[in-house]
Amino acid sequence: MPNDTTVTASDTTPVSYIRHTRVGVIRIDNPPVNALGQAVRQGLVDALQKALADDAAEAVVVLAAGRTFIAGADIREFGKPPQGPLLPDVIAALEASTKPLIAVLHGTALGGGLEVALGCHLRIALEGTRVGLPEVKLGLLPGAGGTQRLPRLAGIERALDMITRGHFVDADEARRYGIVDDVVAADEPLTMGLAAAERLLAGHYTPRTTGELPAPTADGDALQRYRAQLARDVPYLFSPFRCVDAVEAATRLPFADGLTRERALFSQCMDSPQRAGMIHAFFAARGTHKVPEADPEATFATLALVGDHALFTALAAPAVKAGIRLAVLDSADGEDIKDVEACLVAPDADDHQCRMVRNALPAGTPWVDVTTPQGTPATQPGDASLVFSPRDPSQPICELVDCIGDPALTQTLANTLRRLKQQVVVTRDASVIAALDTALRRALGVTPDVQAAAWRTEGWDLSPWLAGETAETRTDEPSAENRRPLDLAWQQAAEAISQAGQVHRDGDIDVLAIHAFGFPAHLGGPRFRGRAA
Repeated sequence: MPNDTTVTASDTTPVSYIRHTRVGVIRIDNPPVNALGQAVRQGLVDALQKALADDAAEAVVVLAAGRTFIAGADIREFGKPPQGPLLPDVIAALEASTKPLIAVLHGTALGGGLEVALGCHLRIALEGTRVGLPEVKLGLLPGAGGTQRLPRLAGIERALDMITRGHFVDADEARRYGIVDDVVAADEPLTMGLAAAERLLAGHYTPRTTGELPAPTADGDALQRYRAQLARDVPYLFSPFRCVDAVEAATRLPFADGLTRERALFSQCMDSPQRAGMIHAFFAARGTHKVPEADPEATFATLALVGDHALFTALAAPAVKAGIRLAVLDSADGEDIKDVEACLVAPDADDHQCRMVRNALPAGTPWVDVTTPQGTPATQPGDASLVFSPRDPSQPICELVDCIGDPALTQTLANTLRRLKQQVVVTRDASVIAALDTALRRALGVTPDVQAAAWRTEGWDLSPWLAGETAETRTDEPSAENRRPLDLAWQQAAEAISQAGQVHRDGDIDVLAIHAFGFPAHLGGPRFRGRAA
């Protein structure tokens, strides 16, 4: 293709427009994941207007810089008054374009990102791309046309599966289901996009306006089956049922009316307490590894492992990918101990072996006991504990109890564990997991079967703490009042932990409750519950 390029937008905006001979390119550059903040939404509208006004542009490509296409909404806008242009209006403008629009997908196209792509007239994906509408995981539903456009492309069954469960599908599946039009092996989006545009202009691709496609055939069996399945699996959740209602609207209403119905259901989800709880839990989980006033980037290059523990096996593959050396120490001799920067010690490690290794390590090397709530040792100054879920120790959630006394060292250890695919929560002085476990067991000691049955209606399985109790055999109707004693016990324990200064952030307690104990995420966690009460 001749190198005839015309720039018609400022490089200082997150969305720019540039033309390559007869192909216009709208490029989104909003690191790290090209989230759909207000500036991006406005930029898309402005760039589209430039493309439509550019008489030399016969087709337009929409793509993104960096490692991914649009990965969703800008979470910094959550909970704030919406600023125009709203995403449904942006997508409507894209779909109404008089020039064919080609969405070029790479990395991930999630939530609003996929909805933007659905509003374009052709979708081309790089190999390895994943697409999805995961809004249900935040107590929401796709509110920018996803529930109306996806069924027109992929059919009712596939749309229900993706939207009610928040499932991602890979590029090949997406092509098979009709979500994308082609999957291409390419190194970067621009080359692929320009080639796709030339193929479209040569008649090898057929652009389509998704909103003008025939409404999907009503599938009452699928709708009924999904409602029944949700009633069986997650009867306590609000948004999945609204998702089914929205998809059903695509089969029964004209496209514009379906969009109106989707938006009304989206507003219902926005007003739901479950949405507030799930978004709180989402935000809380993002910074649990951070130690105030410490270097957020540093990591260790070499960790020593002493003893035999399932965690060490789980760490092996992530360590290779992260470039972190794991030195499994059987003794204090040899090259394996060279350059060790921190040591993880399994519960079954031999005392003599531990003394030998510790004496061989440089003074000040962080020493971390891997343990369970019931086995939490009294941490010594300069040491730390890594405490795992009492519900399922294989879960990638761990509490790093910091008695090291050096914020930089603690942060580096937390960063390293995070690179090893662990959800790390840094706490201080004593184990929060152990305290929560004690509070739970004490509260259950009065009427465990009644409380377990009641909490099961909220999706929490307490069987790991029942020790043979038979909550399943109860026939009386569980009530919110039956949940209250345990709810209050959690809140009181969370308040005591916060007041004692054991956590850097109150939300860390909620993250541990949800991920380590299975506390229902749609309730936000015990600390969130206490504030909302």
